[in-house]
Amino acid sequence: MNRNKPALLLFLMVLSCFILTETLAQQKLISSAETAGSLLLSDGKQSTPLYMSDGDYPGVARAFNNLKKDIGLVSDHEPALYTGNIPVASALIIAGTLNKSSVIDELVKNKKIDVSSIKSKWEAFSIQLVENPFPNVKRALVITGSDKRGTIYGIYELSKQIGVSPWYWWADVPPKKSNKLYYNAATIYTDSPVVKYRGIFLNDEEPALGRWAVERYGGFNHEFYERLFDLILRLKGNYLWPAMWWASFNSDDPLNPKLADEYGVVMGTSHHEPMMRAHAEWKKRNGGEWNYETNENTLNQFWTEGIQRMNNYESIVTLAMRGDGDKAMTAETNIALLEKIVKNQRDIIHTVTGKDPQQVPQLWALYKEVQDYYDKGMRVPDDVLLLLCDDNWGNIRKLPNINDPPHKGGYGIYYHFDYVGDPRNYKWLNTNSLPRVWEQMNLAYQHGVTQLWLVNVGDLKPVELPTEFFLDYAWNPTKINADNIDVYTKTWASEQFGAEHANEISALLRQYTKFNSRRKPELLNGETYSLSNYREAETIVHDYEKLLKQAEKINDLLANNYRDAYYELVLHPIKACANLNRMYFTQARNKQYAKQGRALTNSLADSVKLLFKNDSTYSHYYNKELAGGKWNHMMDQTHISYTYWQQPEKDVVPPTERISMPVASALGISPEGSEEWWPSIKTNLMLPEFDVFNKQQYYIDIFNRGTTSFSVTITSSVPWIKLSSSAMNIQTENKVMVSVDWTKAPKGMNDASVTIKGAGENVDVKIRINNTAVKAKGFVESNKVISMEAIHFTKAINTSSVSWQQLPDLGKTLSSMITIPVTAASQLPDKKSPCLEYDVFTFTGGDISISGYFSPTIDFHQQGGLKYGISIDDEAPQIVNLHADKSANAWGKSVSDNIIICNSKHTIIKPGKHTVKFWRVDAGVVLQKLVMDLGGLKPSYLGPPESFIQR
Repeated sequence: MNRNKPALLLFLMVLSCFILTETLAQQKLISSAETAGSLLLSDGKQSTPLYMSDGDYPGVARAFNNLKKDIGLVSDHEPALYTGNIPVASALIIAGTLNKSSVIDELVKNKKIDVSSIKSKWEAFSIQLVENPFPNVKRALVITGSDKRGTIYGIYELSKQIGVSPWYWWADVPPKKSNKLYYNAATIYTDSPVVKYRGIFLNDEEPALGRWAVERYGGFNHEFYERLFDLILRLKGNYLWPAMWWASFNSDDPLNPKLADEYGVVMGTSHHEPMMRAHAEWKKRNGGEWNYETNENTLNQFWTEGIQRMNNYESIVTLAMRGDGDKAMTAETNIALLEKIVKNQRDIIHTVTGKDPQQVPQLWALYKEVQDYYDKGMRVPDDVLLLLCDDNWGNIRKLPNINDPPHKGGYGIYYHFDYVGDPRNYKWLNTNSLPRVWEQMNLAYQHGVTQLWLVNVGDLKPVELPTEFFLDYAWNPTKINADNIDVYTKTWASEQFGAEHANEISALLRQYTKFNSRRKPELLNGETYSLSNYREAETIVHDYEKLLKQAEKINDLLANNYRDAYYELVLHPIKACANLNRMYFTQARNKQYAKQGRALTNSLADSVKLLFKNDSTYSHYYNKELAGGKWNHMMDQTHISYTYWQQPEKDVVPPTERISMPVASALGISPEGSEEWWPSIKTNLMLPEFDVFNKQQYYIDIFNRGTTSFSVTITSSVPWIKLSSSAMNIQTENKVMVSVDWTKAPKGMNDASVTIKGAGENVDVKIRINNTAVKAKGFVESNKVISMEAIHFTKAINTSSVSWQQLPDLGKTLSSMITIPVTAASQLPDKKSPCLEYDVFTFTGGDISISGYFSPTIDFHQQGGLKYGISIDDEAPQIVNLHADKSANAWGKSVSDNIIICNSKHTIIKPGKHTVKFWRVDAGVVLQKLVMDLGGLKPSYLGPPESFIQR
């Protein structure tokens, strides 16, 4: 932000917040109070009856019957539902599909309803009040769909607005009770999707979802899928890749595909399961090698049966072929063979259906190595949808160039909220930050990828919020932008738990996913965060436990009927992850303390075991007690003590150390910010530098290396050093806090010391302070480091074609900056190029380095890497490539750490005021922070905290 215009900025922020809230907010159709022209749906005694033509789609009938039940759940008075002859009534709720419902067609013919805004559109619907629709009906609320799903979406829109969450069953969200329901809209409410196919993929479903489904339903049968179909449609989705690790959607239960089509869910099969056949079917068939060169006839027959069984059900046929069991095909596989496979598959489609293959929706998934085949020249017929993919970690690998000729079949994206594979499985809890999902899917949308969006949701249960966000964003990407994602989260929280605590709950949701996305729980260990530097590890634990206290406070304030849903959606992931981080922090301290011979070492080992037990206790509650045991097995997923990418067979207590302690007391000293400790070293113990800008308070750890307690005295060499205590008794350990009285401290750079006496020892810890006045504005060096959050720039320089955009909450520590439009061409820096300027003040000169911290975005145009420019003052910008290291190890580190850190070397001739300039070169670069190392940067996971800003 521009600090030179704070008042204007504040005004614009308030104004934009109001506008964005209005833009994102759902058009409010229902209230509990009567307004002029409103229609009473329920008055606490009875509810307005429902009517539909008996010739409409069965899926519409199912949805309308669900609306009947939903009204009953909210009002306690379920309305009557009529078909056949129109009843005599003062009011009706009517639903139907154009050209399928006789009553809707009659209303159109008699010009009682206006369908011009939805006619001939895909999945569009309208909701409107009609006066005197029929001679025996005074008023009607009419839901009209352009097609089957359009009507269903209109029906479920009304369900949602009266207070029934799409997650009423899958997350136990209670309906919002109301004695009176009024429909208030005076105008026609219409809607239709931007992305044509919007779906989810159930995957990696063992041991959680799979064992749950087997216990509850006997497997992934029609009873299970009826629940899932209902959820997908309530979320305005329309597409599904079903569970497939061991299940076969089409053959395990013949009712599955029939009911999918009846409900209105378009079916497909995963990226490695061509021609509507599950890979589990091939295993059961024992058909020989999954190799087209050696087993062509058997595979052709297998695929023919899949298309025959597809019948006329709405489907998208996956083409081509991967290796057996979702693996790459052999290195010898050639493009000519793959093109032959696709040709033969399309011939099968033509032979079985009797249709031109162009009339049967098909896709080719450019997943993993398959994208390499495409890049090397393999092509499929132009009518086939090209399903582009992410890298399994939420980073889109490839996007069409906006200057490319149109592809008739369109483009889709296959995205991941869950994954099994290298460098580590992640499938336990939600680790998906909505701003990151928005940033990547906005890239897809802006590049014209609107034919299909599909997301791997794993077990579904842990990722309820991002799943709904993904499908809502696919419905209308223009409605959700970078600045109103927090409004979306608040609205979602209000829909699940009511408006009273929506602000607090949305903050909890945003924070825990931000924390979880820093490093996925499966990748955590005792060495992730630094124990010694920047108080990193203890701050992580403190922040999570603060979040937990807030979550528990809200839990206590909620009505009892919200408790199960709140535990599933909010409290459990926060509680479980706060405990997990505390456990690894305790393990790290145990190992450090064992090296130092601290008296507390063995107690910390016991604490690790207790925290490990807490983890299993939380899972047990989720499985066995929550919602009366409804979700048994849903938290069976192992997540502790990985040794490589695959999950451990069972969770194991992290290893700890135990030591034998002498009886005699012995002094130990460990100053903050140092890995050195006394008596490991006898001299040069030193605290980090204090400065008048940050006014730091550092601690000195005083600990016992024996079992007998002892007393210590603490003194300072100068009167301007302040100590939290001058004497204390040490049983195991204690801290003395050290600070500076800046009203008494001498000017400039000065040294002092603190002396600890006890257990027969006399130990000095050195102190250095910087009490230098700085008049210049900007970030001020401290401890030979300047750390700058990306959004705290001094000046943003835009051009007529490119401007800077803040992405709130997208960052490991704060937020990010990108340039828009994300489709703008690359440009090497010149004097008029877009750049961000950061004013700094240094006390150090000479050779320095600047590290840029970036979201791990992929080079999605394959142009040799995404680049940026960096310079200090008037030097020529250095061009830095985020993807200079193209190795698998570099990629693995970037996704594991959820960051790419790039370095550049510079020279500062003399200390003082300088300006760091970050130059835009390529679109898609997501800057999180800049760190200037003047010789004092210490190892940490998140990087140093932001430096003081002189204003």
